Amino acid sequence: MTDHHIGLIVPSSNLTMETELPQMLRDREAVEPGDRFVFHSSRMRMQHVTPEQLRAMNAQTERAALELADARPDIVASACLVAIMAQGPGYHCTAEDEITAGLRSGGSEAPVVSSAGALLSGIEALGAKRVAVITPYMKPLTETVVTYIEDAGVRVVDSLSLEVADNLEVARLDPANLRSHWRRLDLSEADALVLSACVQMPSLSAIQHVEDACGLPVLSAATATTHRILGGLGLPTTVPNAGSLLSGRFPAAA
Repeated sequence: MTDHHIGLIVPSSNLTMETELPQMLRDREAVEPGDRFVFHSSRMRMQHVTPEQLRAMNAQTERAALELADARPDIVASACLVAIMAQGPGYHCTAEDEITAGLRSGGSEAPVVSSAGALLSGIEALGAKRVAVITPYMKPLTETVVTYIEDAGVRVVDSLSLEVADNLEVARLDPANLRSHWRRLDLSEADALVLSACVQMPSLSAIQHVEDACGLPVLSAATATTHRILGGLGLPTTVPNAGSLLSGRFPAAA
């Protein structure tokens, strides 16, 4: 049995990152019993998904990374996709560098994954050039996400904003509703569907159902982050019933 220690940097009001990622990796343990995953979290204060609170949360990055360094994790994943994307296209590289610097100052050599960077690399791994996107955000923040994705060379053919500003309310959204929400999108030109462009909006239980129904690869910020975590650990990217990205057919960058 090999233990893999995963550090998570999580917004203080996030209830889903520490639910869906562990669930996926527990499901993986059932089919790959030689690996066990252990999670350690550091939190950054944020209650409402507003530009002001997102900036204030980003300012806590060094402290959160330094705290995780003490646990000597094997890899560290940062959770809040929109906090990074709101800083402008390509900012995930800067954010990952800042987390890395904080870890190194605390004596940790762990690689770093951000959910924002993971979503882009997950889309790339699928070979998708055109995607449709569902977010829980207000429309201006959804436009920020769309701009960020398109700056990376991927066309967003349609998007749906559920317009929930309170981050705790986002976590309470029923993922079963995504089984019908996706039908409000025009997927005629899409190569893939991002069912949740937010690690706080629950979607895991709907991923495989929607993929089977729409006939396109379906991913989320959470499944993409898990894909990168497994790649960073040098493990096959297989999680049962979590969509094509985690079928093992699409290797992740180490």
